Amino acid sequence: MTAVQPETTAENSGRMSHREVVQALSGLMLGMFVSILASTIVSNALPRIIADLNGSQSVYTWIVTAELLAMTATVPLWGKMADLYSKKLLIQLSLGLFVAGSLVAGLTPNVEVLLVSRVLQGIGAGGMSALAIIVMAAMIPPREMGRYSGMFGAVFGVATIAGPLIGGVLVDTSWLGWRWCFLIGVPFSLIAIALLQKTLHLPEARKAEVSIDWLGALLITAGVSTLLIWSTLAGDKFDWGSWQTAAMVAGGLALLALAVLVESRAKEPIIPLGIFRHRTVTLTIVASVLVGVAMFGGTVFLSQYFQVSLGKSPTVAGLMGLPMVFGLLVSSTVAGGLITKFGKWKIYLVVGSIVMTVGMLLLSTIDAHTSVPVISVYMAVLGVGVGLLMQNLVLAAQNDVPAAELGATTSALTFFRSMGGSIGVSALGAVLTHRVTSLFSEKFGATAAGGGEVPDLQTLPPEVKAVVAEIYGTATADLFLVGAPIAFLAVIAVVFVKEKPLSTLSGDERLKQESALH
Repeated sequence: MTAVQPETTAENSGRMSHREVVQALSGLMLGMFVSILASTIVSNALPRIIADLNGSQSVYTWIVTAELLAMTATVPLWGKMADLYSKKLLIQLSLGLFVAGSLVAGLTPNVEVLLVSRVLQGIGAGGMSALAIIVMAAMIPPREMGRYSGMFGAVFGVATIAGPLIGGVLVDTSWLGWRWCFLIGVPFSLIAIALLQKTLHLPEARKAEVSIDWLGALLITAGVSTLLIWSTLAGDKFDWGSWQTAAMVAGGLALLALAVLVESRAKEPIIPLGIFRHRTVTLTIVASVLVGVAMFGGTVFLSQYFQVSLGKSPTVAGLMGLPMVFGLLVSSTVAGGLITKFGKWKIYLVVGSIVMTVGMLLLSTIDAHTSVPVISVYMAVLGVGVGLLMQNLVLAAQNDVPAAELGATTSALTFFRSMGGSIGVSALGAVLTHRVTSLFSEKFGATAAGGGEVPDLQTLPPEVKAVVAEIYGTATADLFLVGAPIAFLAVIAVVFVKEKPLSTLSGDERLKQESALH
């Protein structure tokens, strides 16, 4: 009886076989592919979109930030709903919202409608990014998560590689154009919805009395949004040391303080404050914020640097992103396999954070004359660091909390990483805008800097084009110089994480075991 006990337990708990897990993951991975593609496919198209719609450098930042902000604000809500409602239905709903946002974006007549559509896409992407990891944790034990995380790492890599390439080709193809960067994701999303309907079978763990803390969700969203809007506008529309800065920072912090008060008293809080009692969770959340700032804040402007500073076409700019993606893909896949084999994970967090910091420092030395092979090496180093960190921070936190808090913990990590990304894009985008404006003023006089519009290189004479290339090269390097010390703080955070043996039970099995004890 002792010999067959593990098999019986797995059967009774309804644990899915390896084949069933892979089938279920097919729809999840396609959904993740689409949401990642949406953010990467647009990166090479942005300079052309901004030129066609007569947008400014601030609008360039906001087209990225709008999606990140919507994703960030809604991730905790998706995570909480995953603990209360059908995960399968929620993930299909998130893909449906993503389809709606993609259609609106593809047909947009102006920048304002495009920003609204990006918010819709962000809400859908927030659901995908939170729910995919939650569903994985429900099906797969942490000890076996490595090989499946490796599969997701591969999907992440392929989507990130394919995105800029597809985007570049669409933009450079006259009879298609940048609108197809949004429309191309629609059929993939619909296929993912159908696949999930057929292959994903999870036990529904509904609670008898369901209540969601809508007030807490509203306060968190309002507080984070206020701080993000401030970081985007400060230094551009008003001074960093102005009364507007004081009002917006004080208002944002007051809303977040009120959110903490509401969450501490709510029956079903969006982010249960109890998860912060776990030291590992708190430290991995801090590290996730810093990874988000460093990764999103730095890399989102690299495509603009390739096109404006180095004068590359959108297609070539897409190809130039391959080294970073390759580094991320290899490091996440290899680390996942080694963690599954040996059960040790902390070393990858420490090494990853150090390598990420080194990558940021290397990229802070670029300019308009840096050779492509040198930039490729620097980007590969940054990719290796991020690949070692991202999934393993989630794994460490999931392994440390009770199964009943898996959804809330996972969504909290995703929320704070996205928030870090939003802050990074907003704040570092403001730094870029300020540097570009001041350098334009130095080179061409105050009147040239006044509009703040991203220049269309095709319309500029050669001597002006060379100066513009220098300006964007210098400003982009400054971004990474600001991001490097932020990345180093992640090293300090992960050093203090305590390594705990990985559980061999899936989330559903742990939940049944914990329920039986109570």
